[in-house]
Amino acid sequence: MKTIKVKSLMIPLSEYATVSEDATLFDAIIALEEVQKVFDKDRYRHRAVLVYDENNKIVGKVSQMDILRALEPKYAHMGNTVSLSRFGLSREFQQAISEQFRLLDKPMNDICRKAGKVKVKNFMYTPTEGEYVDENTSLNDAIHQIIMGHHQALLVTRDDEIVGVLRLADVYNEICQSIKACEL
Repeated sequence: MKTIKVKSLMIPLSEYATVSEDATLFDAIIALEEVQKVFDKDRYRHRAVLVYDENNKIVGKVSQMDILRALEPKYAHMGNTVSLSRFGLSREFQQAISEQFRLLDKPMNDICRKAGKVKVKNFMYTPTEGEYVDENTSLNDAIHQIIMGHHQALLVTRDDEIVGVLRLADVYNEICQSIKACEL
């Protein structure tokens, strides 16, 4: 069986939604919506926007979760909420935190104002070293990297330049197709 390389499953950067780090929350939403309109209907839709700097280098990403979190700046003062979620906090405890910090207190009243003012660079996620993978890496190694880091996607590189995105959904689909092709 031949070795599958990351580059055969990645979404090329040219097919991914991108915005400048100076773009607004509104701009990020529009960019994601526009790329979803033209993306291959047989594949999973994009769930993030990549962010580039003044040198056109990818410096971050904005997920749907980041967009929701950006509507309430107080979440940033709570620390790493992803780490907290692993403790299995009860619904009652979550509600108490929401009430104590007055989280999302009337967010829909200000949603249009926030979307036009909040800059992407203020809420984007900056990928860590473990979220980059070379395009010639084997799928086996990329899967290990996704699992160990709990990543939804990896940024694919060629000579230190980001050329695409390897999404968990596409890796999962490839694995499912391979399993279904087995003669059990």
